[in-house]
Amino acid sequence: MHWLFTGGLSVDKLTVKIAGLAPSLQGTRLVQLSDFHYDGLRLSEKMLEDAIAATNEAEPDLIVLTGDYVTDDPTPIHQLVLRLKHLQSRCGIYAVLGNHDIHYGHSQAEVTEAFTRIGVQVLWNEIAYPLGQELPLVGLADYWSREFNPAPVMKQLNPAIPRIVLSHNPDTAKILAQWRVDLQLSGHTHGGHIVIPGIGPVVFHYKKMLKQLPKKMRRWVPFFLGDCSKVVRYWEWAQGFHQVADNQLYVNRGLGTYRPGRLFCPPEVTVITLV
Repeated sequence: MHWLFTGGLSVDKLTVKIAGLAPSLQGTRLVQLSDFHYDGLRLSEKMLEDAIAATNEAEPDLIVLTGDYVTDDPTPIHQLVLRLKHLQSRCGIYAVLGNHDIHYGHSQAEVTEAFTRIGVQVLWNEIAYPLGQELPLVGLADYWSREFNPAPVMKQLNPAIPRIVLSHNPDTAKILAQWRVDLQLSGHTHGGHIVIPGIGPVVFHYKKMLKQLPKKMRRWVPFFLGDCSKVVRYWEWAQGFHQVADNQLYVNRGLGTYRPGRLFCPPEVTVITLV
């Protein structure tokens, strides 16, 4: 996607409070990358290069990847990993898959194998401990897969211990509200792509706005074509930090860009400091 339709890369920094965080983990730095859609159309090599450079410059303790590395055909994953192998992290790189990564029957295995080849651990309804036993990292199957079933995974964890959950689709925050989730990291929405400053993503208000347009004009507004509720239900969580019941959710705007482009919604690298 041409830079005129994407804007420049934004490095968003935030500090997240984790109740009961072990003193040894105070100041732990995570970097989140999401929604690459590396297919030759939606992510430029320059944007990817800038995102990798910004990630390494942050000197993260842990890098997490939250899905949609390809769009449909999984073949480009083999070129993408050649670039992602330059990412540097003290405690490694962990990933979950998005709906596009399981598009074909063979996609999941191909994407997972490519990541494994460069040392990235893909979590599919699994728990890992890259930061130690005091802060488990949970990676869930994609929400739209037949294997999305967080209960057996979440029930393995002691409720007294904080945890971070990687789940591509932020709609899962509603389901995960029944368990302790100190920080859920998601993507999927691309931030809504078109954002009105002070109001938020246009897609959140699109039904009301669409009704106000004459019928003859609606077909000329491509952003409104299709049913956006099929992407996510809770568009109010399209980007940024949210409180969902007692849990915390952060939604990354992603790196890849679909038509008609981005407006006031730049591609994002997220640097998160835990306190």
